[in-house]
Amino acid sequence: MSISVQDKVLSIIAEQAMLDISDISLNMSVEDLGLDSLGLVEAIFSIEEFFSINVPFNANDPSASEFDISSVGAIITAIEKLVLKECN
Repeated sequence: MSISVQDKVLSIIAEQAMLDISDISLNMSVEDLGLDSLGLVEAIFSIEEFFSINVPFNANDPSASEFDISSVGAIITAIEKLVLKECN
C-alpha cells in the first residue's frame, strides 16, 4: 500500500515541528506548529526530496512565494498539485 501525499507531508511536518501527527490539524499555520524559518525550509527540502519535485518557495521572502504556506492544508493541497503535475 502506498502512502498518500497528505500522510507523508504530515509526517515530514510533524518530524520538523517535533509533534505527533495526531496533534496537527489541517487549519494550523506554520506559526501554530512552532516551526521557525529553518524548520520550514528543512520540511520543504524533505518534501522535495521525497516526491522528486521542485517547490516554488522563496526561503528569503516566503510571502513573495507562489507557494501557499498559510496552513497545513494549503501546503498539502499545493504539494498534491505539484506531484500530479510531475506525474503528467
